Amino acid sequence: MIQIHTDGSCLGNPGAGGWAAIIVDEYGKREELFGGEVQTTNNRMELTAAIRALEKISAGTGVELFTDSSYLKNAFTNGWLAKWKRNGWKTANKSPVLNQDLWRELDALVSSRAVRFHWVKGHAGDFFNERCDMLARTTAEKFQRGEFKIPSPPRVTPPPIKVSTPPTTLHRVQPVQLSLFDF
Repeated sequence: MIQIHTDGSCLGNPGAGGWAAIIVDEYGKREELFGGEVQTTNNRMELTAAIRALEKISAGTGVELFTDSSYLKNAFTNGWLAKWKRNGWKTANKSPVLNQDLWRELDALVSSRAVRFHWVKGHAGDFFNERCDMLARTTAEKFQRGEFKIPSPPRVTPPPIKVSTPPTTLHRVQPVQLSLFDF
């Protein structure tokens, strides 16, 4: 079974943001993905991380998705998403659901894969969560400093770079999308 670990980061909310996902296959091989935006929110980055990772996974594949975002997990495990769709993308108090564009994209991806969501406590020592946090935060910092230029549309994923082995430390990562293998 494939594991996906995700996180989002935002410097200010809204502000410069980054997202990261680590995909681990059944053989332990991993692929790290990350990117960000100049002006966004933390929730948008959390959702984007899950979307970008699930896009790499073939339809019908079993996935265990680990996130520290209750917003992301609960939308699927507590039935929020189903209620929003039934209510015409309105919340219980009749206001429009935020981030509808991303929720619709994520819903389509999840519905064609066997995804089980798991919540992990952030900043609590989970290796993959800490790694995703560092990648997302580093990318957000680069966007904040203007080191990434934004073409239209504003969502940007840095170009992939092939790497022969995964990084061995958490503090020496360049904020670009890494691709160790393709599923």
